[in-house]
Amino acid sequence: MTGQQLAMFPLGMVVFPHQVVGLCVFEPRYHQMLRDVNPGNLFGTCLIERGSEIGGDDQRTSVGTVVQILGSHHLIDGKTLIMVEGVKCVEVSAWLPDSPYPRAIARERCCDDVAIDAGLLKSTQSAVRALRNLQSEIFADECLRTNCEMDPDPWVRSWQLCSMTPMSVLDQFKVLSLSNPNDRLRLVAEICCERYGDYQRMLATDMPAPPLV
Repeated sequence: MTGQQLAMFPLGMVVFPHQVVGLCVFEPRYHQMLRDVNPGNLFGTCLIERGSEIGGDDQRTSVGTVVQILGSHHLIDGKTLIMVEGVKCVEVSAWLPDSPYPRAIARERCCDDVAIDAGLLKSTQSAVRALRNLQSEIFADECLRTNCEMDPDPWVRSWQLCSMTPMSVLDQFKVLSLSNPNDRLRLVAEICCERYGDYQRMLATDMPAPPLV
């Protein structure tokens, strides 16, 4: 995707490639977007830096993710629930007028052509699982899965670890913005170490969980 017009759905969250998430569509402009993206079922997402997801007038990041619609369900109240999966990273070169919905000229943002360090991938996976295990002790009612099935492809697995890591939205964007997969893995491991210490202190003192902001 090089310099191609793309329908955009700015969000208050980051979607990583190969991550599956659910979204709720209720604004008329995004219902129109859903009608327009068929049959390709592809649109872009990006993080809102400032402002609200509702109504426009928001400030958006220039790095985002193309997602593909896996399924949708229309509710009687007019809302539509959609399931999407991240496909690839993109970089916005120009925003077009929000008519009838946000649109941008975007190009595929390729990862650096480097081999993923197998040892780093393994150690980061261990750090992510250790953090999720500890998190499950604090949020037992959420029943977090700590043994998710991992893809054998190192590239896909590296993105899976990004999406599995409990982190703030700002950290999510920092991770997404890195083009070197090994740099991403190192940052994810650092975030896990910091968050693990937070959870240990919470368990020791019965402190409330710090917010992921």
